Amino acid sequence: MIGKLEMVVLDAADIGGLAAFYRALAGWSQVSAEDDWITLGTPDGWQVAIQEAPDHRRPSWPGQGMPQQAHLDLRVPDLEAGTARALELGAAVLRRGEAWHTLADPAGHPFDLCLAPDNDGVTLMGVMLDCPDARGLAQFYSEVLGKPLTYEGDGVAMIGADGAQPILFQQVADYHAPQWPDPAHPQQFHLDIEVDDLDRGESAVLAAGARRQPSNGKFFRVFTDPAGKPFCLTVQPD
Repeated sequence: MIGKLEMVVLDAADIGGLAAFYRALAGWSQVSAEDDWITLGTPDGWQVAIQEAPDHRRPSWPGQGMPQQAHLDLRVPDLEAGTARALELGAAVLRRGEAWHTLADPAGHPFDLCLAPDNDGVTLMGVMLDCPDARGLAQFYSEVLGKPLTYEGDGVAMIGADGAQPILFQQVADYHAPQWPDPAHPQQFHLDIEVDDLDRGESAVLAAGARRQPSNGKFFRVFTDPAGKPFCLTVQPD
């Protein structure tokens, strides 16, 4: 384990609007708010942040012209009622399946509502990362986050146990990586991973296959994973 998952971060031009959408849909609470960043907490311990991206471009799933880079999987006890509520709040239906519906939130990020009849309300099951090699990217994040590989199927993989903030990986044909910070090929999502020491964390993720990006602050550094997706190593302020 190099670090622990601190939060999942979504880009949006209107961070207040997107935060309000997920608060109303899933009952998430606001943890903190700044001019360009809002952090939300889920009842089951996830932190999801909304980061201001004035030049945010909406994904065009299932097309790969402007591909999604990741999506959230939410469990709901009633699929039709959950979908109706999401539409009322500003979502759009992208695809309907028997056990899940894929929708786009107001910023265009796809998310899945998955039927779980015994679920108590809306819960965040996990975040799914698109990639060219599901097993390879799962192995990278397993090393970084210390989460074991708990599922592997045809083009999909998962690290971490169900209920313990798992990360899922979905192999996509003709995968197009983001080219951060180029807004023409936006990141859309990224993970913040907390470490005890930025220098030691950097050495470890580089050895695991990450690449350093030319952007950093006092309390964070930016990298890309083997699929080209940005992620940040962070430390808590002293």
